[in-house]
Amino acid sequence: MTPNASASVAEKDQLAAGPSRLRWVMISLAFLATVINYLDRQTLSVVAPVITEQFRMSNVDYSRVVFAFMLAYTIMNGVSGPMVDRLGTKLGYAVCVGWWSIAAMLHALARGPLSLGVFRFLLGMGEAGNWPAGVKVVSEWFPPKERAFASGIFNSGSAIGAVIAPPLVAWIVLQSGWRSAFLIVGGAGLVWLVLWLMIYSTPANVRAEVAERPVPASKLFRSKWVCMFTISKIFSDPAWYFYIFWFPQYLKSARGFDLASIGKFAWIPFLTADAGNLIGGAFSAALLHIGVPAVRARKISVLFFAALMTSAIPAVLVSNVYVSIALISTATLGYTGALANMLAMPADRFPRNTVGSVWGIASMGAGFGGMVFSLLTGWVIDHYSYVPVFIGFGILPLIAAGIVWCLPEAKQERTADLTA
Repeated sequence: MTPNASASVAEKDQLAAGPSRLRWVMISLAFLATVINYLDRQTLSVVAPVITEQFRMSNVDYSRVVFAFMLAYTIMNGVSGPMVDRLGTKLGYAVCVGWWSIAAMLHALARGPLSLGVFRFLLGMGEAGNWPAGVKVVSEWFPPKERAFASGIFNSGSAIGAVIAPPLVAWIVLQSGWRSAFLIVGGAGLVWLVLWLMIYSTPANVRAEVAERPVPASKLFRSKWVCMFTISKIFSDPAWYFYIFWFPQYLKSARGFDLASIGKFAWIPFLTADAGNLIGGAFSAALLHIGVPAVRARKISVLFFAALMTSAIPAVLVSNVYVSIALISTATLGYTGALANMLAMPADRFPRNTVGSVWGIASMGAGFGGMVFSLLTGWVIDHYSYVPVFIGFGILPLIAAGIVWCLPEAKQERTADLTA
């Protein structure tokens, strides 16, 4: 049986039986993993004002530490996606979360930029698996009309984690030091791991499909759709990495905030990002409801929300810091609104036992873009200012949306051709 035929049979079975109510439990687990993922990731950006001063790090030094994370993240996206497809969602997700949780705790042992970069590299290796595993949860448990909304739910964990991180980590640092922050946040992942292994299971009606041998990654690279989708991620995700890794630094160096003020305000753009996940899924669902085909609904949604990200340009130019934060918050809402729809696209096109590999390959593009632009960001800030950086990250998402709009429609390329 071909992958397309298998997908069709499983889809019909699922539609006949109706989606299980357990799907909300399963997506909640993916949501919690994503919250922890971003708490681990964001801890460094919150403590950066303290740790860079203690280790006497320049913006370029800090950008190299960010680069170490992105290098590992990029490499392992190409590995973690196929790994999750082969091990299965339950075991594959568990391996990734266990790895990154231990790596996060190791940050407490850092003694300078080099050791910090090494631990950051290890963190990136594990965290790369979260989204390939998450899209597999969505593909296994949700019908097509709910996938963008479900993707928005689990991906909203990234925004929630980023919202929680500034006040929580700042409080921990002020109470017991920055090393304790890494230990506490990293330990949360090990608690999640126990819950995941106890609860998660694959729906009975899709077990036969996901048990089939997935399409090899080498063959997926030959797909025009996969290649274009990967290129779009090079331009879409670096803006988000900038807000994640540099926003607290921006508030300190460009707007004069101290650590307490960063803790009070740095979460705001990530709260709107959380709303963007749900709004993005609801937006495309509304288009589907009025008869817009799924592929076209996703593309329209990505373009609309990418346009919102241009608000980053005036954000750096206005003198009022609160207006600046509001504009940045609009940009982060735009990013997650677009991403909720991009997360659903591989499952719309490929069989469930391959979507992890497709997203992993695409995320290699995101990691590559993150590496390049993180190094450029540090250099540009040190030599010029934040102005050209914000302008660039306001324009790049439009390039990504243009590439997504040009993706081949489903009938132009069959998944079965990849296995021939």
